[in-house]
Amino acid sequence: MAAQNSPSEISPCNDTSTTTSPASPRPESRPPVSLQQPSNKKGSSKSSKMFRRFRSVFRSFPIITPVCKIPINLHGHDSHIHGGTRMTGTLFGYRKTRVNLAIQENSKCLPILILELAINTGKLLQDMGLGLVRIALECEKRPSEKIKILEEPIWTLYCNGKKSGYGVKRDPTDEDLMVMQTLHPISMGAGVIPAEATENPDGELTYMRAHFERVVNSRDSETYYMMNPDGNSGPELSIFFVRVG
Repeated sequence: MAAQNSPSEISPCNDTSTTTSPASPRPESRPPVSLQQPSNKKGSSKSSKMFRRFRSVFRSFPIITPVCKIPINLHGHDSHIHGGTRMTGTLFGYRKTRVNLAIQENSKCLPILILELAINTGKLLQDMGLGLVRIALECEKRPSEKIKILEEPIWTLYCNGKKSGYGVKRDPTDEDLMVMQTLHPISMGAGVIPAEATENPDGELTYMRAHFERVVNSRDSETYYMMNPDGNSGPELSIFFVRVG
């Protein structure tokens, strides 16, 4: 296992791995974090103070179980490929708690985004097993604040058109980094990290990781389309970030 990098030793990462093993990792103890900084990583986000204001309120919200009723489109992703940037996306969480979304440049980089979504982890993964899932994250434009769309602190969340609570951006926790480090050899796959590795009383942690195509439509709109290997007819997931108003 590589030793943990100091801030002065961290360099932009280049993903040369072709690993696609879906096997569930089973480390005996928490590995040291050796993830690299993303190539476009800058200083702390301007939204940090606003995030802290919202976090305590968000934690008091109930988990809303979405009812996804949009018909499955078996050809949906064929029309979505627009030559965007390939990213790594991971959904993870304990089955009875809120799901988290991590976006990375690749599996060996620190996440550029961690979102906590007010959707039950088990329910979302169950819906994905049934077919197409579309998650829309919407917030209001604030012309006075010139921040990138992924730095927005709080979003209204919709699952397949049904309002499902909120999504909140947060800084990576020690547990988030443990998950990303444990999964860094895996570019695609789904499984569980056992309870003895997470050291969490909620039990084993469920994850699903895939490549996503990032399409920047404008400074106020980005979309992430899950890329199924070899164009097969597996689960489909699209995530939309939109600023409105």
